Amino acid sequence: MTPETPPPRKNSGGVTRQFAMAMELPFLLVGGALVGGLLGFFLDRWLHTKPWLMLVLGGAGFAAGVRDMLRRLQKDDPDAGGNSGS
Repeated sequence: MTPETPPPRKNSGGVTRQFAMAMELPFLLVGGALVGGLLGFFLDRWLHTKPWLMLVLGGAGFAAGVRDMLRRLQKDDPDAGGNSGS
């Protein structure tokens, strides 16, 4: 008799994926605002419009980070199939 080999386990990676998402999301928010703010800072210095472009582009970068964060969370949500529940 040969010993039976157990069936291979399915590795869904649920906990690992959630941990990776939790580590990634803060960088999306901060990164967007930082890139927009730095771009605005250098444009302000070049165009002598301090601090308006830094504030506007920093806010736009933050909004883009929030949008990207929500899009990634919605993509990983198994219940986001378009059903509103009714």
